[in-house]
Amino acid sequence: MIKKILVGSGVLLTTAAVVFGTDAYSYLTTSAKKVKSELKQNVPLEFEIDRARTMVNDLIPDIQKNMHIIAQEEVEIDDLRDQIARSEKNMGVEQEKILALRKNLNNEDGRFHLGSRKATSREVRTELSRRFDRYQTAEATLSAKRQMLDARERSLVAAREKLEGMLAAKRDLEVQVQNLEARLKLLQAAQTTSRFQFDDSQLSRCKQVVTELRKRLDVAERILEQDGKIVEEVTDEIDAPEDIGEQVDHYFEKDGAASRMHHASI
Repeated sequence: MIKKILVGSGVLLTTAAVVFGTDAYSYLTTSAKKVKSELKQNVPLEFEIDRARTMVNDLIPDIQKNMHIIAQEEVEIDDLRDQIARSEKNMGVEQEKILALRKNLNNEDGRFHLGSRKATSREVRTELSRRFDRYQTAEATLSAKRQMLDARERSLVAAREKLEGMLAAKRDLEVQVQNLEARLKLLQAAQTTSRFQFDDSQLSRCKQVVTELRKRLDVAERILEQDGKIVEEVTDEIDAPEDIGEQVDHYFEKDGAASRMHHASI
């Protein structure tokens, strides 16, 4: 399988070289980047957010490892401080002994002592030289330990700051991932809402038809009203009989007599 891939890649490179010449490599790399970008764009957002959360959680082992290193360094620094304190105490005692020997070496009565026993001036001088050399070596060692302590303390401070920075960055990344997840949920909710778009075109058409009918009825009623006025006006123009007045008087006189007779009977 690998052999086929290699052969296919060789054929592709050869073909690209023939078609594009010396620019074949740039064409191939550009195409590869484009394909990679398109593939990345097609990855679901939920998957990318989960991947980001996993990457943030994967920081925990590194943080725990650094915390362990810092704790171990703190213990070793405390031990180094104790060593320096003991050395300083011992050197204080040794300094007193050296000064006592030096004082004994200047004894004018010629009596010398090394502790509780008598000694010659040569023995005192030899012991003084030996103790002084040892004191100077111890002092140099103590100075080196102090420098080491100073360097390790500064390194410890830097390590603590780095650890705190990692913790702060992890907390910030967690908040960012939570915000991204909340934004994604809002986006998904908006997309879900947008899918429920009802087709109200038929309703709009019905409303339009009803409106048009109402307008047509209004127009018809107004036309009918105008026609009534025209009929009334035409009727007024009909030639009335010469005796219309007498006809009306005679009609209502009869009606009036009948009405009066009716009331009288009651």
